[in-house]
This record gives sequence, structure tokens and C-alpha cells, in this order.
Amino acid sequence: METEQMEKKTNEEVIKEKEEMVEQIKKEQPEIDKSKEKEKKSVFSKKDNKEVTTLKEENKMLQEKVLRITAEMQNMRRRTEEEKMNIRKFEGEELIKKLLPIVDNFERAIGMDDANLEDEVSKFLSGFKMIYGNLSATLQSYEVVAIDALNQPFDPNTMEAVMTEEVEGVEPNMVVDVLQKGYTYKGKVIRHAMVKVSK
Repeated sequence: METEQMEKKTNEEVIKEKEEMVEQIKKEQPEIDKSKEKEKKSVFSKKDNKEVTTLKEENKMLQEKVLRITAEMQNMRRRTEEEKMNIRKFEGEELIKKLLPIVDNFERAIGMDDANLEDEVSKFLSGFKMIYGNLSATLQSYEVVAIDALNQPFDPNTMEAVMTEEVEGVEPNMVVDVLQKGYTYKGKVIRHAMVKVSK
């Protein structure tokens, strides 16, 4: 009987100990769960932070790209406008270039000394002079200007040296003769003057 009581008591103690252990585990469980949640949150927050950082960087790159493209578009628009303006400004250039040889021929014809010529030829020459005068006035109204080259220092931007000659009393690199006149159209050189330059 005594041994039964002892066994019963130990069983009760064991049960009590187990119950206490269960209670202890229950008390500790929320703390474990909380720590696990914290770990989970920290992992997710780290992951979220990485994604946010990545997205911010991508956003910044895209904004820079948009700014670059916008700047390129503005530059392209400006260049196109400038080209259009130049096309409009110099639209008659090709026609004027074709007219210049005609002017040259008139000048050659007028350059003939008509003092000893017959009356008929003199009449022709006076007619040439009138046509030349009208043609020159028309070209000037379109801002076509002959380049002043004779007795000027040689300028490679407006002149083309086709001959050189040593001339007494003339400094080197001076234009001593104009073989073909040069012209500018609205300030742009459309034909270089062909000149003889002193050595």
C-alpha cells in the first residue's frame, strides 16, 4: 500500500512537472514566435529596401535618359531650323552661279576698245553695256557682290591663286591681276576670284 502511494505520488509529481513544463513552453512560445516574426520582417525589410534602392536607381537612369533624348531632340530641331533658314536664304545660289559666266562674257565684250571700231560694232557694244548694266543691277538687288581683289593682299578665303609673278615695287603676296572675278551671295562666297599674285 505504501509503495502504491509512493508510485502514485511520483506519478502525480511527474504529471505536475510535465504540466509545469508545458506551461513554461507556452510562456516561451510567444517570445519564440515574436523573434521569428522579427527575423521574417527583417529579412523582408532588407529585401524591400534592396528593391526600393534598385527601383530608385533605375528611375534616376531613366530620368537622365529622358533628359538626354530631350536635349538631342532640341538640338536636332534647332539644326533643322537653321538648315531650312539657310536653304531659304540661299535658294537662288545655283541660278546665280549659272548667270555669272554670262556676266563674264559681257565684261569681255565691253572690254574691247571701241574707239577704232566701226559704227555698227560700237552700237552692238553699247547694247551689251546696257544689258550688262541691267544684269549687274539685278544681281546687286539679290545681294550678289563682286569680290574686290585687285591690289589687295591675297586672301585664300575669297581668292584662288592660279599664277604667281615677280613684280617690281609690289610687296609679295599682293594681287596684281584678276583673271576671273569672284562673287559673294548674301555674304557667302559662291565663286572665288581667280587671281595672279606677286612673289
